[in-house]
Amino acid sequence: MKKQYIMLFFLMATGISAVAQHDHHPPAKKDTVKKAMPEMKPMKKDTATKSYKMHEGHDMKTDGPPMSHAFSLNLPMNVNGSGTGWLPEAAPMYGYMLHSKKWMYMLHDNIYGRYNHQDISNKGSRGGEKWDAPNWLMLMGQRKVGQKGLFHFSSMFSLDAPIAGKTGYPLLFQTGETANGKPLVDRQHPHDLFSELSVSYAQALSKKTDVFVYLGYPGEPSLGSVAFMHRPAALANPDAPLSHHWNDGTHITFGVATLGVRLGKFKLEASSFTGREPDEDRYNFDKPRFDSRSARFSFAPTKNWALQVSHGFIKSPEVVHTENVYRTTASAIYSRELSNGWLNGTALWGLNKVKDHEGEHAALLEASWNIKRFTLSGRYEWVQKSTEELDLDELVYGNRIFPVNAFSLGFNYGLLKFKNTWFSAGSQVSLFSTSKRLDGLYGNNPVSAQVFIRLSPALMRMKM
Repeated sequence: MKKQYIMLFFLMATGISAVAQHDHHPPAKKDTVKKAMPEMKPMKKDTATKSYKMHEGHDMKTDGPPMSHAFSLNLPMNVNGSGTGWLPEAAPMYGYMLHSKKWMYMLHDNIYGRYNHQDISNKGSRGGEKWDAPNWLMLMGQRKVGQKGLFHFSSMFSLDAPIAGKTGYPLLFQTGETANGKPLVDRQHPHDLFSELSVSYAQALSKKTDVFVYLGYPGEPSLGSVAFMHRPAALANPDAPLSHHWNDGTHITFGVATLGVRLGKFKLEASSFTGREPDEDRYNFDKPRFDSRSARFSFAPTKNWALQVSHGFIKSPEVVHTENVYRTTASAIYSRELSNGWLNGTALWGLNKVKDHEGEHAALLEASWNIKRFTLSGRYEWVQKSTEELDLDELVYGNRIFPVNAFSLGFNYGLLKFKNTWFSAGSQVSLFSTSKRLDGLYGNNPVSAQVFIRLSPALMRMKM
């Protein structure tokens, strides 16, 4: 019964997203909801007034609700990533927006319905197949406090658990978290129903300086790049990266507090958070511990780039991997608007290190190219997975590090646009390569394939 109520809630929220961007809504009270504007592109900065404007020329400096970044009245909302992370100023925005007299609300979602087969040639014994539906929905809101203050809240939900079950969905060489007390290997764990519930307050000290505080239960600390489901280059890819737990694995943290300061194009922030990843009960709230820490330095040299380096101490991140982890990451996110589409890319590196150990590395390159209805996406990863990480018998395989290479290529094609929502269809093929020692389990160069339909918002339209 609980799962039925949860699914009903999610469907209702998805329905709200379709209503939110309807062009013919009932009349509202004066100054409550105003006329919709054309599709939104990255905001341009007026060098004379130093305020952000729409391409149509509408000045964003207003006494109404702030149309700005979540943590700065002096940055455009395109910079919003996940947690407190930055995207490029030129990044496209997909979602729905509503305004009341004092508040601005934004709704985002991404839902896949798919058939996923992780070893189409049946070369090994670890591949799986499943009908599943990776999904998430995010609701945010913000309002001004006085002339220079900004209050913001974020909430994120996922029905991964009731749809895919405790073991999530099959994904060769993926590792991280547990199900029924055993480590999940060759499967992507489901995300929690409550993936983010956070509030923040930012104060503008000047046009170029902001300070902010962010509190989440759950939330995302200042560690790693913008989480994969919010990176523009990864939106058209249904799968979580194999490097997820080398970079953005802390994006659901039950207890996080972050302090940060922005100085022009630079941002420095530090977090205290709970190191233990979410438990197997995907519907509850885990105990906040605040036993881990991280710091991140971000730099946006131009409107097309967002760079970050970060380091964190993560105390006992998993039930079956209790050793403390020192994680170091670096990433670069790129976005550029084309004449009739977008080009987005991500490059990142991550290192997980435990005491008296050299550590294991991961690297990722991903990109997407969107032209009108068509999106082509690709991802390459190189990840070092240990005998323990892959849950192998050490007596048979030894205490080794196995390099895993994975290359994915996929496409999305928009079949139908209803108001500001796209119904798309697509497919993706992935090729894996690893040590010959693992051929008995995975076969030689296994191949996976999937087909899917996708429900997602179009380029943002606004109600002003």
